[in-house]
Amino acid sequence: MLDLGDGLAVAFKVESHNHPSAVEPFQGAATGVGGILRDIVSMGARPVALLDGLRFGEPDWHFSRAVGGIGHYGNCVGVPTVGGETVFDEAYRDNCLVNAMCVGLLPVERLTRAKATGSGLSVLLYGATTGRDGIGGASVLASQELGDESAEKRPSVQIGDPFTGKKLIEASVELVSAGLVESLQDCGAAGIASALSEMAADYGIDVHLDRVPLREEGMEPWEVMISESQERMVAIVRPQMLEAVEAVLDRWELHHAVIGEVTSTGELRATWHGEVVGAIPARLLTDECPRYEVAQRPRLPRPEREIVDAPATAEALLALLASPGVRSREPVYRRYDQLVGSRTVRRPGLDAAVLRLRPSMRGLALSLDGQGRIARLDPFTGGALAVLEAARNVACAGGEPLGLTDCLNFGNPEKPEVGWELAEAIEGMAQACEALGVPIVSGNVSLYNETNGRAIHPTPVVGAVGLVQDVRLVPKGWREGDVVLLAGAGALSLAGSEYQARFGEVSGRPAPLDLEVEARLVSFLWRAAPLCSLVHDASEGGLAVALAESALVSDVGARLELLDEPVELFGEVGGRAVLACRAEVVADLERLAHESGVPLRRAGEVGGDTLLGVELRELRTAHGSES
Repeated sequence: MLDLGDGLAVAFKVESHNHPSAVEPFQGAATGVGGILRDIVSMGARPVALLDGLRFGEPDWHFSRAVGGIGHYGNCVGVPTVGGETVFDEAYRDNCLVNAMCVGLLPVERLTRAKATGSGLSVLLYGATTGRDGIGGASVLASQELGDESAEKRPSVQIGDPFTGKKLIEASVELVSAGLVESLQDCGAAGIASALSEMAADYGIDVHLDRVPLREEGMEPWEVMISESQERMVAIVRPQMLEAVEAVLDRWELHHAVIGEVTSTGELRATWHGEVVGAIPARLLTDECPRYEVAQRPRLPRPEREIVDAPATAEALLALLASPGVRSREPVYRRYDQLVGSRTVRRPGLDAAVLRLRPSMRGLALSLDGQGRIARLDPFTGGALAVLEAARNVACAGGEPLGLTDCLNFGNPEKPEVGWELAEAIEGMAQACEALGVPIVSGNVSLYNETNGRAIHPTPVVGAVGLVQDVRLVPKGWREGDVVLLAGAGALSLAGSEYQARFGEVSGRPAPLDLEVEARLVSFLWRAAPLCSLVHDASEGGLAVALAESALVSDVGARLELLDEPVELFGEVGGRAVLACRAEVVADLERLAHESGVPLRRAGEVGGDTLLGVELRELRTAHGSES
């Protein structure tokens, strides 16, 4: 949680639902959304936005079903999906990634924690009933590689009910705002077992599994304990508050039962019709759980292969815009409700989304970004770049980055090369955060993303939240007569770039990052954004694609003077951004850039119906975006 000032705080987190989505994409993606919503609710916050990070081999049926699951759950519960990213790469063909981020708002004084606060309190389970769906979600799916028998694991995928999820959100927010509960916890991975182990860590809990409301007959105690049936929450309640809590839950027509009590034994004990069927010191499941060092073996870099017979600039730009990695994502985000809740100031499509913090004119800029191909070549650079790109996107919308959340998607960590990738990426992220002066406040790790021994790209995904001082000044698009400026920070290379992947072979080592210079660029961008008509960072496809996207979103071309050279136009890694402003504002931006220590140069002027020698209509057709 981060304090936004004026008595308001923001809670946010990103999590994965990769293996369930690989086995059953619609329900896997839908319940990923449901789970992250409940995580934010358990903090006492009202969810106000969702973002999704999707990585698939191609835009096939599986991908469409996952998008459908996200849209179904988010649209039904009334929380807008305002941003994210979609990546298509052969590395994710057999093991897709579905990462979901949720952002919630709450009064600072209403923060709710997940641990029990004293012995003698009641443990109350509420929401949906418990069944066998989802048993083994954390063990059968999340902690194993996938293989030819993956379809047999479909019963381990949870089944979501967004309408019950909506009632759960409203009831939970009401319980917290009325001060009726001491603690809240979502029944996510490993179900009641996981939720109660965290709550019991400082005291102990006795849980009576035969009191859990069931929807299937003949369930065994262990099945009740680890079922991951969706839309369930656990609350710690003072006995004198039980009647009031139950009245709220009855009004929302949610099942509920007191299934245990907080003790002072330090143990998590489970009983079944009066007989103890399991007991363990609770701290052995949390703070004192077994730890081990992951073996690491660096992977030798692949020598960079020369790109031969690369097309001319205009042809290359059109080919990149039409490629699955860059093509417009409108067909994806148009399936989501982007405006429900009446906070959305900036919709998906360019850098970060922006929400208004009503009733003030302040706002939140939100972004979710990841690195896979770059991290495959150099996991340290990939980890750092994931942080920097998320922060840059927020800054381009005028948001000062406040905090980050991360989801680490990697292969089997028992393999030394994967262990090395994981350690290197984390170190890169840590150093980038230190350079920015921005903390990672939450996150998730998803391992064993392999199928038949074939691992995904090491893929660190980072969500960023930034504070916008005035949403009326968020850049929208460049205008006829604007001056186009380029801000840069760091070296560029084609290694790992979209250009190399499209016209050559992914190989080599990405250009090294200068983290201090990158941090100065981020600081410059969020300060410059209120003075500009457009600010857009260059990422996949490099500067040329960023300029084309700027022209398409603004529906006007530009006359530019650029070096016609592949690294300059299509190189990636080093931070760069396109800015556009009125001529009279240029001096102010140049002064700000000088004070920030950021190189800034004029590149041309907005106008006409072409860009880099290509007509806008050709760019739009290739990109697949609407006018």
